[in-house]
Amino acid sequence: MTGQHGYPRPQLQRPRWASLNGRWDFAIDPDGAIETPDAVTWNASITVPFAPETPASGVGDTGFYRRCWYRRTFEAPARAPGERLLLHLGAVDHTATVWLNGQLAARHEGGYTPFAADVTPLLRDDGPQTLVVRADDDPHDLAKPRGKQDWQAEPHAIWYPRTTGIWQTVWLETIPAWSISDLHWSADVAHWSIGLAATIDGPPRGDLRLRVRLQTADRVLADDTYLVTDAELQRTIGLPDPGIDNARNPLLWSPEQPTLIQAELQVLDADQQVLDSVHSYTAMRAVGVDGDRFLLNGRPYYLRLLLDQGYWPDSGLSAPDDAALRNDVELVKALGFTGVRKHQKIEDPRFLYWADTLGLLVWEELPSAYRFTATAVRRSTSEWTAAILRDRSHPCIVAWVPFNESWGVPDLPTSPAQRDYVQALYHLTRTLDATRPVIGNDGWEVVAADLVGIHDYDADVERLARRYAPADGAAGLLARERPGRRRLALDGHPYAGQPIVLSECGGLALGGPPHAAGSWGYAWAATPDAFAQRYQALMATLHGLPLLAGFAYTQFTDTYQEINGLLTADRTPKAPLDTIAQATRGPRR
Repeated sequence: MTGQHGYPRPQLQRPRWASLNGRWDFAIDPDGAIETPDAVTWNASITVPFAPETPASGVGDTGFYRRCWYRRTFEAPARAPGERLLLHLGAVDHTATVWLNGQLAARHEGGYTPFAADVTPLLRDDGPQTLVVRADDDPHDLAKPRGKQDWQAEPHAIWYPRTTGIWQTVWLETIPAWSISDLHWSADVAHWSIGLAATIDGPPRGDLRLRVRLQTADRVLADDTYLVTDAELQRTIGLPDPGIDNARNPLLWSPEQPTLIQAELQVLDADQQVLDSVHSYTAMRAVGVDGDRFLLNGRPYYLRLLLDQGYWPDSGLSAPDDAALRNDVELVKALGFTGVRKHQKIEDPRFLYWADTLGLLVWEELPSAYRFTATAVRRSTSEWTAAILRDRSHPCIVAWVPFNESWGVPDLPTSPAQRDYVQALYHLTRTLDATRPVIGNDGWEVVAADLVGIHDYDADVERLARRYAPADGAAGLLARERPGRRRLALDGHPYAGQPIVLSECGGLALGGPPHAAGSWGYAWAATPDAFAQRYQALMATLHGLPLLAGFAYTQFTDTYQEINGLLTADRTPKAPLDTIAQATRGPRR
């Protein structure tokens, strides 16, 4: 079964799965007073996986409530002896408690990352199985990763309607007694090899082997079998020698040439019988920095990024369907950009799949908490760890961003504890994944970063040109300038020559304040022609600044009251795509 949202875990696919998306029984518990499923009055229904705040859910309740409840029945798929049934929930904001047939199945904290439970022992022998999910999400709690979810009654400034409860796919998966439960791929372009880490679950036995077959569309790259001596197997798979100039090898992944390596993995017994079989993919791709340049596959690569908040008018943070995610990737590329800075959202893995497949770079960013407390630190650290472990095998991801504009750490210049926190998450990120640059705090107040991200919405292109072409170079820029009235580099953390990316700029809105009461824009253009001309002028200015290693324009689409997108919220361009794309691409580099 494929389902309208596609396979929910694209890098570890099995044929036997079933989506539980669709109509569920539903109840809102405003004060969080109900504790158990048997006390719920089921007085409504909801379409999963859309949050109850959204029109697509069929509920459309944007008020304050601390708890909501979901219920549905399903028929358990047939299982052979030893096979198990896993229940997966892609994302439930913020804390989930799950019951199956009246018995506790799982608890999970964190609104942006998945969790699963082996529900085999809880299944009834016959008849329908009853699944209940309780979602707890205090709308006023600022000490949890919440991103752009507003804590006020109505969305204000740059914050949007809340997302409560289930907002990604719920699904079932049948797995064998011995199964691959986790995969991690890494590429070593310098040595032309692929790293594999696989976890094998099941009762202990000494005769298991793992077969790994890697191939592209036209050739087999490797077909190896390894003895499984431990539940966690790690191997390096050498690929055929690419020759003298591996930087031009067609096997390398890039936005211009998104070559994926398809992988088939099988768990075998001593008689070569297949116990488990999964499909995955990886890519040969390296990112890094060299001095003040960002590198892709060992070569300087100028970043043309688009800030993307990942909202849809009727369905909020949840894409309407898989086709909508693919369409967004295609539109970003059609606008001339090579990547997105996913802003304040850990995106659905299906978006990452399409970015991998079609060739789009992604900066992944932790949704912010807005308080600095022990609880906020614990929650954010846990959520960020889970996100990195989930997504680190995707070749499209080229940078990690744990903090944005000092949100959640508002006193960085004066608080050693907050500076330590930013540095701690920077180093934790590097520990979990040493293959990608990390921007500790994007925007300003740099205390730990492999790239320096600066947010500057100055609409005067001549002033921008002077600011980012200073006579005293990048060090002088960071010491002197105050975009957003915030220091760029803090005392004790001088600029160390990293690449500089203008990671928020533009923010041009179409219409003008007289016609957009309550709407947000950083600058305004009265007509589509004026909009295109101002965009062209900004792009020409940015491309003419050798100090920059790239930029991220704000933003992809209008998002609720923030109407500074290149497209409207329904993905209609505000100027011809070709006009925007030509300006975005700039001169050949």
